[in-house]
Parts: sequence; structure tokens; C-alpha cells
Amino acid sequence: MELTFASRVIEWRGPAPYYFVAVPDEESADIREVAARASYGWGVIPVEARIDAVDFKTSLFPKDGGYLLPLKDAVRKQRGLAPGDEVSVEMIVRM
Repeated sequence: MELTFASRVIEWRGPAPYYFVAVPDEESADIREVAARASYGWGVIPVEARIDAVDFKTSLFPKDGGYLLPLKDAVRKQRGLAPGDEVSVEMIVRM
């Protein structure tokens, strides 16, 4: 499943800060339809993502009926992204 969307970078402050891009409601609904086939446990969904020209692999985290795309430091720092920045995401859900 291929998805393209725009969303903002958010920061979660725990013991260490983590950065995510929230997957919009419409795309989250599409992901939920294939979640049982795509998940390898704990509800996480493996994906390949691209922000600008930077490709990376990660897993979506389920959150409040939607999903969060973890934004790796290597991607965030390379692109100079900060909380509140809007990004365009191309994403493939790995099945």
C-alpha cells in the first residue's frame, strides 16, 4: 500500500525527546484496513518512508486510533526539521 500525505512534525517529551509525523485520519483509516496483515506484533506497522529525498525504514506506532511515523534523528537533522514544520511524506506499508 502506497500513501502520500502532508503533516506536521511533533515532539514527544519522555526521558528523551522523540519526534514523529502524525499520519492523517484518512490515511490512518486505510492503514487500519490492512493492519492485521502488516503488523508483526504490538500493533506496529513496518513502513518505508521518504521525506524530501531522504528514504528510511521504520514502523508506525498506533496512537488514539491513528498512527505516528517516527522521525529518525538522521532524517530530522539532515533536513533541519523541527516541531511544527510541515513535511510531505511518501510511504509504503510493508506487507
